[in-house]
Amino acid sequence: MADLLNLSELPEAFSYPSEFIRVVELGLTNLEPWWILTGDLLRDRFKGIVRRYPERSLVPFARRQDNDDVACWDVSDDRVVVIHDFASAEKVVCAEFQDFYSWLRQAVDDLIEFD
Repeated sequence: MADLLNLSELPEAFSYPSEFIRVVELGLTNLEPWWILTGDLLRDRFKGIVRRYPERSLVPFARRQDNDDVACWDVSDDRVVVIHDFASAEKVVCAEFQDFYSWLRQAVDDLIEFD
């Protein structure tokens, strides 16, 4: 299993969706240009997002290699948002998805387009 955030690191009342765990367990972590974050890269990005956007409750899970976009769960309403990390707080969200699979469909489209 990939090195994800553990329960003590995650925001209260959040757990990884089973769909995400299944995708990670299948090894589908490189969807160029998207990469599932793990280990120190995940922890560093999570800490940075918490520091840069303290008013939000975001849990990052993937980053786009060709820009500063990061896919995150918005813990406040159980949706997935893509943020443009390092942007001002009012301009940070650049895309929204109802759930992980909706984001994954877009990530596969991005893979096809990126090729």
